[in-house]
Amino acid sequence: MRYNRPLIAVSLLTILIVIACNSKKDNTVTREEKYKPDSQELYDTIVKHDSLFFTAYNTCDLALQANYYDDSIEFYHDKGGLMTSKQQLLEGTKNNICGKVTRELVKGSIEVYPIKDYGAIEMGSHMFHNNQEPDAVPHASKFIIFWQHKNNEWKMKRVVSLH
Repeated sequence: MRYNRPLIAVSLLTILIVIACNSKKDNTVTREEKYKPDSQELYDTIVKHDSLFFTAYNTCDLALQANYYDDSIEFYHDKGGLMTSKQQLLEGTKNNICGKVTRELVKGSIEVYPIKDYGAIEMGSHMFHNNQEPDAVPHASKFIIFWQHKNNEWKMKRVVSLH
């Protein structure tokens, strides 16, 4: 029996290419464990302060918001840039947010991580509703808040808002 060597070589090469293409490495990272806080007490504390702050945000209680912001606040907004003036941040909220926008937390999205001798970092997702355009569909966006615990008070030291 006579073999056609070029045909066998091409067939083997084709099989190897098909196998190589179908066995690509999966580079996706999956989280096998559901988030569980290191400290339930810390988690509950930060979630409570998040709720109190954003209730003040939604109802335009600027005095309570001011109490939560550290005097040296750093507010990083992906669209608006960096703001380091507490007064300008409050004025911007008064002029652009009050009565116009409300925040809704994405349930179950908050994660809290302790920072030794400092406080905690809160990460999560939320949506903003444009009250002037009630038919506009809100989209979830991410946030990070650096909470500093000093003088027995929790203050927002840094906020990162990503839309």
